[in-house]
Amino acid sequence: MPDPRFYEDLGPIAAGELAAIAGARAPKGEGARRPIRLVAPLARAGAEAVSFFSDRRYLADLPGTGAGACFVSEAHAGELPAGCLALVTPEPQAAYARAAFRLHRARRHDPSDPPVHPSAEIEEGARIRHGAVIGPGARIGRGTEIGANAVIGPGVAIGRDCLIGANATIGFALIGDRVRILAGVVIGEAGFGVAVSRSGIMDAPQLGRVIIQDGVTIGACTCVDRGAWDDTVIGENTKIDNLVQIAHNVRLGRNCVLAGHVGISGSVQAGDGVMFGGRAGIADHVSIGDGAQVAAASGVMHDIPAGERWMGYPAKPMRRFMRESAWLAKMASAREGGAD
Repeated sequence: MPDPRFYEDLGPIAAGELAAIAGARAPKGEGARRPIRLVAPLARAGAEAVSFFSDRRYLADLPGTGAGACFVSEAHAGELPAGCLALVTPEPQAAYARAAFRLHRARRHDPSDPPVHPSAEIEEGARIRHGAVIGPGARIGRGTEIGANAVIGPGVAIGRDCLIGANATIGFALIGDRVRILAGVVIGEAGFGVAVSRSGIMDAPQLGRVIIQDGVTIGACTCVDRGAWDDTVIGENTKIDNLVQIAHNVRLGRNCVLAGHVGISGSVQAGDGVMFGGRAGIADHVSIGDGAQVAAASGVMHDIPAGERWMGYPAKPMRRFMRESAWLAKMASAREGGAD
């Protein structure tokens, strides 16, 4: 279930009615009256959840799903387990997105409420600067400073002795102690996810959170997206420079270092002590082992084993890159000499 501190539960709704809203076809009879309360991925869905299948990489999850209903194409409807209702559609992911928006709604700060909501819990010794907005149910720990014009969304929890810079925006997040989030940072906005439908491209639901552990520093104007379903996690004592992009579902370990302009795509996993040079880019779903290093301006397309140093575009082990670069330089010089 999406975290109720951040999302309203708008269910349940009958499976047949939900299918009609989402543009799918449900079987008639008792199954169409089955109550559906939430959306969830195939592998994590329970009896009150609707899921979807559209990517053959997850075909193994289809026959074992515990979902009460699933948006699926006609070709794969027969592969669902007996207890799962097939909601047939040519565009399962788009149907899932429509269902998610019907069943879940992000909590917002009502504009008629005061800037610091009465239900917010602010410990003694916290400092709230001019123009800051603190949403309903938010929690601010002792010794934490919220900068001028910062926005702390509903349900956000910020630990003790933190610094939140001016004009920072934080939502859908749980933040530990001694965290420094500098000016203009955006934490917890929707990650980049889209679903293709016959009516055009539509946003895919982003129902996860951001977890920032103790001692993290996040530089000015960096963006950390909330998860699509699972959480985006920044590990303890990780240090992030200005103007960095961290996409949904990324998990960074402890004591990582990210220089300016690094871009990390969705669902990347990096272990403890990983270092990223400036302007490095990491493709989605890549795994990077403990202590690995990525040189500046590299483009990582493949997993990196623990302790290795990679560079280049596409990135490869540093020694290999240097050998290849030296060989190319030697060949280029030979050609130039021959031309004379």
